[in-house]
Amino acid sequence: MKPQIRELLQILDSFAPVKLAENWDNVGLLVGSPDNNVSSILIGLDPTTSLIDEAIAASADTIITHHPVIFKPLSSINTRDPAGRLLQKALSHNINIIGAHTNLDSAVDGVNDVLGNELGLTNLVPLVATENDVEMTTGLGRVGSYSTPISRKDFLTRLFHLLGVQSMNIAGTIPEEITTVAVCGGSGSDFAPLAHQRGADVYLSAEIKHSTAIWAREAGFAIIDGSHYATEKPVTFYLARKLEEIAADRKWKIKIQLTETEEHPFVSLHINNLED
Repeated sequence: MKPQIRELLQILDSFAPVKLAENWDNVGLLVGSPDNNVSSILIGLDPTTSLIDEAIAASADTIITHHPVIFKPLSSINTRDPAGRLLQKALSHNINIIGAHTNLDSAVDGVNDVLGNELGLTNLVPLVATENDVEMTTGLGRVGSYSTPISRKDFLTRLFHLLGVQSMNIAGTIPEEITTVAVCGGSGSDFAPLAHQRGADVYLSAEIKHSTAIWAREAGFAIIDGSHYATEKPVTFYLARKLEEIAADRKWKIKIQLTETEEHPFVSLHINNLED
């Protein structure tokens, strides 16, 4: 049995409800038709032309990305531009594109729970709870703790392993021992003061503003900028496993695969590597 896009959307909504998306966001089916059948799904973080090419090569008819392929209203589709070429290629190859963005950020077991769990944190609660969530389980960011404090070295070792990066920017000084950690995958600079107020020893996020870094140093608070890509990439593995489990339970004959071509958009350039 092969599901239709509408059934896939219902499944996604069961664990990453559209109602959790921020009001400025754009999630759900962004390219394609709810009536289309699904036989193969490719999962990635970013909608790019290379991801479309990978889907074509893998005969995937559906792409699910964290970041939405259409974020702001389009006044035109210029196929000379990257965004226009992407849409043209997707439509010409009948590829559906679904976005699960801030709804997956706020969801239980979403972006931030994955970060916290992979770091070994327990008692995770939202940093910014969803309005009217009486159970306080959904929302942006997470705050969690270790039952026994861990050393700075152990924490950073876990973090480097999880994010898969060679370097990170840090504002402030990371304590010798760490008990409470706040995380917010993606762009979470504005939540840094709240993380400090909630008693975090360190805050992991990305796209930290210069002014926020200065504030952290002055406040004696440690902020780690793990990069937008690296702090959100882990959720794609969770998403693939979740859909595989559901597909098996429903006896859907579909293929679910993670992108093998997607990579961090930034590379580190060191002065020792400069060429003449």
